[in-house]
Order: sequence, then structure tokens, then C-alpha cells
Amino acid sequence: MTTAAEIPAAVDPRLLEILVCPVTHGPLEYDREKGELISRGARLAYPIRDGVPIMLPEEARELGEGE
Repeated sequence: MTTAAEIPAAVDPRLLEILVCPVTHGPLEYDREKGELISRGARLAYPIRDGVPIMLPEEARELGEGE
């Protein structure tokens, strides 16, 4: 059984349209399942906490091979 705390919060689509990677200034992809914004150019995944994207490079995780 999935609890509400396990379901990533949705991000406002209008916000996704204007957000860019703070490292590359390139586009981001929304991964709803993982609750992250993905920067392919920087190979970073920025977390989304309580519906708020955390756009700090030091908070991002590096993408693994094949991600």
C-alpha cells in the first residue's frame, strides 16, 4: 500500500516551463516517479520536496550510467 508521503508532489506545469538548470541554463525534464527535475546537460537530478524544486547543484544527485 502506498501512503501519501510516498507519492511525489506534483509540480505546477507553468513553473516547469520557466525553470532551467542553474549549471547549464538548459532545459529540465520532470521525472514524476522519482520526484526530480533532470538536467541531461549537467547530468544532475534536482530533488522536488513538498512540491518545491530544490535548484541547488549541491543538493542534486549525479545521474548514473544509463539514466
